[in-house]
Amino acid sequence: MASLIVVASWHPAPATPQAPPAAFSKERVTFKSDGLTLVGFLFKPDGPGPFPGLVWNHGSEKNPGTMRQFDAVAAIFVPAGYVVFAPMRRGHGDSEGPYIMDQLRRREGAAPLLVRLMEGEHLDDQLTGQAYLKRQPYVDPQRLVVAGCSFGGIQTLLAAERGAGYRAAVAISPGAQSWSFNVPLRERLVAAARKTEIPVFLIQPPQDASLEPARVVGAELERRGKQNAVKVYPPDMPQDEQGHCFGGARGMHVWAQDVLAFFAGALR
Repeated sequence: MASLIVVASWHPAPATPQAPPAAFSKERVTFKSDGLTLVGFLFKPDGPGPFPGLVWNHGSEKNPGTMRQFDAVAAIFVPAGYVVFAPMRRGHGDSEGPYIMDQLRRREGAAPLLVRLMEGEHLDDQLTGQAYLKRQPYVDPQRLVVAGCSFGGIQTLLAAERGAGYRAAVAISPGAQSWSFNVPLRERLVAAARKTEIPVFLIQPPQDASLEPARVVGAELERRGKQNAVKVYPPDMPQDEQGHCFGGARGMHVWAQDVLAFFAGALR
């Protein structure tokens, strides 16, 4: 497969000089979902707003809040004027409830169970987190976007299918590590792409676990219209940024400007 796939006619805006990073705050907050107390991290620019809001969906890692991930996302989006909310779904970090990977290990039929959990209670947790973000007085509830990687990319595509008040979505490596063995998940992600009405940008690093999400889900996004885009990045980055999710926080700089440009276009 070619290193670059552009679905429909979207192209990144020309690079512009970056202003010095604005000061911003970080706050650990709690919210309720299905009777469980969940934890999230809220990052806010200085000033009264109202600001556009980004919900960031973490992956399958047990304790995403102790890693560099959320701070690295905030360092990209908060200086660009976004409030960033990173809710931790049930069982992750200090959020109550069962950890999804434990549930999958203990059950036969893990493939369909993953789909059920992702489109059910975990999507509910994400959207409850989104509702928390919308209630903040400094957030513009009409300018909300969503992004995430791996399991977070799956969550992002499922949220895009739902609509749920989001204006645009960026799915990074969605289902790439499960693609080869989880047929129900493959079918579910294709179905989500067929139904979504908001702009979706699907991106993958060149050495992801599988590039089939870009090829297969990308084809469905193409049929949905010119608002959507897909990009597999060329291998002109350090080796440790070429794998799944661009190596996490260390590789977010690779996609930062493309994603900011995509969201800016969707929110105009």
